[in-house]
Parts: sequence; structure tokens; C-alpha cells
Amino acid sequence: MNAKSIRVAVTRKLPASVEGRLSDLFETTLQTRSAPLSLAALIDLAQHVDVLAPTLGDRLDAAFFDAAGERMKLVANFGAGTDHIDVAAANARGITVTNTPSVLAEDAADMAMALILAVPRRLVEGVRALETGQFHGWSPTWMLGRRVRGKKLGIIGLGRVGEAIARRARAFGLSIHYHNRKPINPHIEEELDATYWDSLDQMLARVDIVSVNCPHTPATFHLLARRRLELLQPHAYVVNVSRGEIVDEEALASMIEEGRLAGAGLDVYERGAPSEKLLKAPNVVLLPHMASATVESRIEMGERMIINIKMFADGHKPPDRVILGLDDDLEPDV
Repeated sequence: MNAKSIRVAVTRKLPASVEGRLSDLFETTLQTRSAPLSLAALIDLAQHVDVLAPTLGDRLDAAFFDAAGERMKLVANFGAGTDHIDVAAANARGITVTNTPSVLAEDAADMAMALILAVPRRLVEGVRALETGQFHGWSPTWMLGRRVRGKKLGIIGLGRVGEAIARRARAFGLSIHYHNRKPINPHIEEELDATYWDSLDQMLARVDIVSVNCPHTPATFHLLARRRLELLQPHAYVVNVSRGEIVDEEALASMIEEGRLAGAGLDVYERGAPSEKLLKAPNVVLLPHMASATVESRIEMGERMIINIKMFADGHKPPDRVILGLDDDLEPDV
């Protein structure tokens, strides 16, 4: 199969270097807007291409695949997470789904670590105090935060991102605790001096900071519901750069407002953007889903996506096929 004869359509505007490479290799339909396409527009694209390259926010469900026609044979996702794609429905129609794993871990870990530092030390509150004229000189009791060193960090999902966070956190003197479906490699566990908790409930009751690093699946929806949030100690903080649906956002905001939790640092939200209640909650640092927003990660994501498309075009199995039942539930898209 001649790669140049392969028709590819992307659903969002991508970095210029990625778009250029796609256009050099394939007959490519690009987008000029960054906003998501409508379902009708997505279906229209899919009906006329061999490969669709969607991104986070493009909901490709069973109804989409029913309407997509017979031509499209590859969905080359620009991103690691595929919870927005009904992979089973795609596979049932002979469509391969690929993703771009392993390129986001370091950037996501940097952002998680930034939040782990910013929330207890009230960094954003300090900036606002300066901007609004509240700072009138140093005082022994003003803007007191919490020391990070010596605290217990509980990581939910010690995969690639979680491990990268753990390495950073150790350098800041935090002790590492984690909950997975099963323990990690003993050598890595020993290197991180990490404590495994089979029971998430027991871990939550003992840590000072929780970092959410698992993907959104039916099993993890509201994994941190109010019942579990109430297990945390009142001085504890919640950090999430994974998926907003994993945390009950309304319960989290209420508990912070009630003084039953110390604060939160969030980059993702249950409904795409923070609720009004969360925006008004004290001691929260809210970011606009930017954990992986570096030039380097976006280009690397594009390169992995292109490799998958090129392998498909050459008649080979793409290296990053999403295989149901084999996703280790530890690396979300960020």
C-alpha cells in the first residue's frame, strides 16, 4: 500500500511540525480550529478517510462507528488515554485503535509536583495577595502554609506518571505510599522506598497528600467519592492531573469549604471545567488542563501517532495498538 494514497484526517489543529510531516507522508485533511468538531462533522470525516486521528474530547462511541462507513480502518488517537473511544465497538468493525503512550509522563509529573508544592505552601494565594494589595510587609503569622518535607504522599496508580511523581517527591523529602491493583516491580519499589497498600481506604486514612494518577474507567468513576474523601485527615490535600471523573468534585469542594480537607490542586474536572462551587472554594489551585502542555510532549505525541499510521500504511501492525484487557489502568491521558 502506497502511504501517499492513504487518506488521513485530523480532528483538531496540531503543532505545525506534526501537520507538515503528516502532509508530507499522507493525503491529509487538517483543521484550522482547535475546538472539537460536531458528531456530524466527525462522521463525515470518517466516511471519506482510511485513518482518523482524533484527540481527547472527540467522543467516538458505538453510534459513531455504526455511522462511520466501511472505509476507515484505523483510529490513530493523538493522546495516551482512550476512554473517549469505544475500542470494543471499533474492533468489532475491524477498526484498529492506537494511542501515544509513554511520552507524557515527565511533563505530567512536573505539573503534579508543582501542585503538591503550591497547595500546601499557598503559592497562588500569595500571588493574589500581592496583586490585590493585601501584602503590607512580613508578619510572623501571615500566610502560613504546611511544610512538605516529611509528609506522606499517597499515589493512586503508580504507573509511568505515578513513578515519575514519586521520584520527584522523594527529592523533596516525602515518603511514598501507593495503591495499585497489584504491587509494582520489587526493585522499583525498593528504589523508591515505596509502601504498597492493597486497601485504598487504609492508605487514604494515613497519608497527607493524595495524587490521583489512574485513568477514568467504569471502575474508577468517583473512586474518590465522599465516603473515601472523608477517610482523609482534615490537614490532607488532593492533587489530580489525571481525569476529573475520578474525584467527586462537588463533595471535594464541600469538604474544603467545611474545613474537612485542607485544599486541592486540580488540572482536570468532572465536567471539563471547574464547577462554580469549586471556583469559590478556599485554598484550591485550579489549572486549565495543561499538565502535558509542552512543545516537546505535543511533538512527541505527533511522532508516535505518525509511526502508527505509517506502519498501518505499510501493511504492518502499528506498535501502539490498544488491546482490550491489557491496558494496565495506570497511565491516563493528561
